[in-house]
Amino acid sequence: MKLIRRKALALFAGLAAAAVTLPAGFAQAADMPAPLDKPGDVKIALVRYLSTGDFFQAYLSGVEKQAAALGVDLRVLDSRQDAALQADMVDQAIALGVNGIIIQHGLTESMKEAAQRAVDAGIKVVAFDVNVENPAIPQVEQSDYLLGKLALEQAIKDNGTEWKAGYVYVPGIAPLDRRHVAWEEVKKANPGIVEAAQIGTLDNPIANSNANQARSVLQANPDISVFFAPYDEFAKGVKIAVDEAGMSQDIKIYSADVSTADISAMREPDSAWAATVATNPAVVGEVSVRTLAIMLTGGDPGAQVVVPPTLITQDFLKENDIKNMEELSAKMPQFAHADVAMTEWMPLPAR
Repeated sequence: MKLIRRKALALFAGLAAAAVTLPAGFAQAADMPAPLDKPGDVKIALVRYLSTGDFFQAYLSGVEKQAAALGVDLRVLDSRQDAALQADMVDQAIALGVNGIIIQHGLTESMKEAAQRAVDAGIKVVAFDVNVENPAIPQVEQSDYLLGKLALEQAIKDNGTEWKAGYVYVPGIAPLDRRHVAWEEVKKANPGIVEAAQIGTLDNPIANSNANQARSVLQANPDISVFFAPYDEFAKGVKIAVDEAGMSQDIKIYSADVSTADISAMREPDSAWAATVATNPAVVGEVSVRTLAIMLTGGDPGAQVVVPPTLITQDFLKENDIKNMEELSAKMPQFAHADVAMTEWMPLPAR
């Protein structure tokens, strides 16, 4: 096992070096506490499990911009949904001598020990949407339970309390597990809501892989009228299958997360995608870096750092002629910025 890990570390040394993102512009160093008062001296790593889809590209953009605003040297390591490799990449970051690590998604069983190794090495660690079961590591999240609950409340508002549902879920992923709690509560409180079928995969490409599963479900269960797909790549896949089956006016899709591509899909004529609940992924990326910065300067951001979500309906997008994320932020100020993990000295990225 040690030999395998050494080989993995060597293999990804070049990748890590190539992934360095040097700050585009430094904040006023004199206004920030040590060690951030020396631009370029602080190194942090983003170790990713999931990276497919617009959400994760926007999240990465937020991480990069906030890192640049702080004047820190950012390394990005992407495991592409390989749990063992993600754990090895944490070790790679430790070997590179980083001051802080953001672990983005992943599996508890593979990341728990890796995260502890980083803590033991004196490195500050933040976890976004992955439960590493470590009190020394703050959890940054979008209030995933609330994302699921708000989406399902809208589904009940639109469809009543008696319908057959398709459900997309992959257990073991922290945000999906939290959203699953809301689904189980809604079914228990509303016996007329029946889960007719469950699908779900994180195989790449995620949307197309879930579309393949949804096709079979729709053929076997033509009486499904609601699909709860609490991740936008899941929702994209379900929409593909619904469109192909000619059922876009018979089924409504409720999801979590949002992107410009999602907005476009929701605005299509007769789109089945009725609503989503989301935070701005770029803002969540910024908050992840700010949380780590507070820890690096000796502060305590708390055990949980929660970015509040917003309900976004198809009707709202159409009524306000919202076509992209920029216009959504303009029409929903609460979506454009989260006053979370902030200090008096904290610089924000240029808007």
